[in-house]
Amino acid sequence: MDKILRLLKRHRGRVLDLPNVVGVGHGQKMVRGQDTGQTAIVVLVREKVPPGKLGRGEIVPKKLDEVETDVIEVGDITLLGTERTGFHRPAHPGMSIAHFRSTAGTFGAVVRDKRTGEPYILSNNHVLANTSDGRDGLAKTGDPILQPGPFDGGKRDHVIGYLERFIPLAKQYATADCRIARGVSRTVNTIIQAVHPGYRVYFEKENRRGNTIDAALAKPVSPQVISPEILEVGMVKGIREPAVGLEVKKSGRSSGLNYSRIKVINASIQVKLSKNETGLFIDQFVTGPMARPGDSGSLILDRENYAVGLLFAGSDSATIGNRIQNVLDTLQVTF
Repeated sequence: MDKILRLLKRHRGRVLDLPNVVGVGHGQKMVRGQDTGQTAIVVLVREKVPPGKLGRGEIVPKKLDEVETDVIEVGDITLLGTERTGFHRPAHPGMSIAHFRSTAGTFGAVVRDKRTGEPYILSNNHVLANTSDGRDGLAKTGDPILQPGPFDGGKRDHVIGYLERFIPLAKQYATADCRIARGVSRTVNTIIQAVHPGYRVYFEKENRRGNTIDAALAKPVSPQVISPEILEVGMVKGIREPAVGLEVKKSGRSSGLNYSRIKVINASIQVKLSKNETGLFIDQFVTGPMARPGDSGSLILDRENYAVGLLFAGSDSATIGNRIQNVLDTLQVTF
C-alpha cells in the first residue's frame, strides 16, 4: 500500500494535468465490467474519449511504474447542495420531484411514449402517485407533480407536470370484497357487536401474484421544462439486463451519485409499503447499499450508461430495483 501511495503522490500532478481528467486514485482493474482483482491506478475522467481523438500527450498511460491504469468516466464533480433539491428549469433526472400530496423522491429519467413519441417523466408510483393501489383515492390522472417535491419546498407554483398514468401497487393482503366474504363478515360482526360493541372483524385475501414494478409517468407542462441528461451521469445509451456482478450506479435526490454491484437477480421480495402494509415484488434485482430515503425513482445504469433498472426500495444493507425492461414494457415507453 505504501508503494501505491508513493506512486500516486509522484504522478498525481502529471495525471491531473491531462485534459478531461478530474481525479486519480487506487482501485482494481475492471475488464468489461468485471473486477479482475488486480491493483490499478484508477484515473477519473469527465468523459471517455477514443484514443484516436486525443493527442499523444493527452492519453492516459497504460502503466505508471509498472502498475496498470484503469479509466472511469465520472463527469464533472461538484458540491452536492440545493442542486438536487431546489427548483430547476429545465429539471434533470436525479433531482427532487413528487406528487403534490407526497414528500420527495427522484426524477428518474425522460422516456417517450412508444406510440406518440411524447416525452414523459419516469419515477415510482410511490413518488408520483402517492403509493396508490388505483382504488384508494390517493392519486388520480391529472394530479399536479411538483419539482422540487413538497418536502423540499415545492408548492403549487412549482408544478412541472401532471400524473399521466401509473401502475397500481398491490398490497400482499387486501380486504376481501367478494360476496361470500361480505356475507360471513356481516354475520360474525352481528354476533361480536352483541358481546363486544366497538369491535369488528374482516377478511383479507392474499395477493400471490405480486408486483413487478413500482412505476408511474408524469406529462410535463411543456417539453422545455425537462432535460433528458441525468445529473452527474449524462444521457442514457440504451438498456441492458441485470446480471450478478455487474457494476451499476444511480443518481438520486438524497445521496447523489453512487456505485455498487448486483448481488441477486430474479428475486421475490416482501417490501414494506407503509407501517402496517407490505407488498410482494417479483422479478427484482438486489445490489449493495447505494441509496437513502428520497432516492426512490432513480434510474439504475451500468458503467456505460445503459439502463438496467428503476430503484424503488432498500435498506442499510441493500438496494432493490425493478428490471427496466419490465418498466418500459408495462408503461409502453422507451428511451
